[in-house]
Amino acid sequence: MLKDIIDNNENYQPGLSIDCVIFGFHDNQLKVLLIKVERANKWSLPGGFIPVDQDIDTAAITVLNSRTGVDGVFLRQFATFGKVDRNKQHFDKKTLEYLKIEEAKGKWLMRRFVTIGYYALVDFSKILPNPTGRHEIVEWIDHKEVPELILDHREILDKALDTLRIELNLMPVGYNLLPEKFTIPELQKLYETILDKKLDRRNFLRKITNIGILTKLDEKKSNGAHKAPNLYSFDKEKYDEVLKNGLNQGW
Repeated sequence: MLKDIIDNNENYQPGLSIDCVIFGFHDNQLKVLLIKVERANKWSLPGGFIPVDQDIDTAAITVLNSRTGVDGVFLRQFATFGKVDRNKQHFDKKTLEYLKIEEAKGKWLMRRFVTIGYYALVDFSKILPNPTGRHEIVEWIDHKEVPELILDHREILDKALDTLRIELNLMPVGYNLLPEKFTIPELQKLYETILDKKLDRRNFLRKITNIGILTKLDEKKSNGAHKAPNLYSFDKEKYDEVLKNGLNQGW
């Protein structure tokens, strides 16, 4: 795929790329979708180049869809990364030879690239990681166990996580990360995992209830417990309204 882009590089915006931090929540872990080429030592975030006839947001959606296979997920641009030497020597002659890219054409890759960072929130259960080549590995990895990443992708990931933590005070996030039906303890655990701190149970219940986005269902979670917890769902109309108007509270 990369070779095809290089062979047709006139169709892509020079010096500009996109990197996506894709978050999912599973087994009480905030996971990140990462990519590695076989025999490579470092992992990377999903990313891509921007076609000259596409808006930047549209190009980001294309990258996200190619990796997750789903549409309509939460996607937000959060920062731009443009240190002068951020991709210096990343594509050297040895790498170009391995990729079977002619050195003359490879100069397009070896120039300075500024990348635009996006983060996405997805329902882990609906995502099947999708390699774009037979030598590519795509895996969900706990955000606390992320291995060494290429370029400045660690900085991009850390910035995305910091942004998500800040924006928890400004918007709800559970609709994109939890299954359709969930318990209050599961929702609280999601917030605690993102914030990396414990929250008071009663304060959390009061604050999340006051936002007005939850619907209590006439169902309980079947887990064999003596006192099974109630199940809830999000009121999508109210959720979208709060997402549009924003919040102003801390956790």
